[in-house]
Amino acid sequence: MSLEKLGKLYRTVVLEHAENPHHKQTMADATVSGALQNLSCGDEIRVFMKISAAHVQAVSFMGTGCTISQASASMMTDTLCQCSVAEAQHCCQSFFALTMGQTVTQSAQQQLGDAELLASLAEFPARIKCATLAWHAALTALKGGQTNE
Repeated sequence: MSLEKLGKLYRTVVLEHAENPHHKQTMADATVSGALQNLSCGDEIRVFMKISAAHVQAVSFMGTGCTISQASASMMTDTLCQCSVAEAQHCCQSFFALTMGQTVTQSAQQQLGDAELLASLAEFPARIKCATLAWHAALTALKGGQTNE
């Protein structure tokens, strides 16, 4: 795929997720949540998860922020829903590695889905925090975060 086509795909997917975010809602029956904010730009995210039998049954988010933070949060909900807790933690770590310009396995890239497109942010260090904010909040929730029981 040419760089021009890849750039257009990236813009299209990111804008679609930012303008029509998936799973952007509170979750009354969440069992854990994690909240973070990026003090350097003002992005705020709270991730809600319903975890049962070490499996992510549902995931959603609420928050405000730039296009990249909102798109990344939307992509994160698509990626982590229906994963085991261990798989979800691995996905978060793979996403962090990609955004830092590190290599991850082909299967990890595939599991990340649309979020894999954000690997190009490694070239823009100032935007990495925007992209990873929701994923860090999700990892906080996956590790017990704030219990909502």
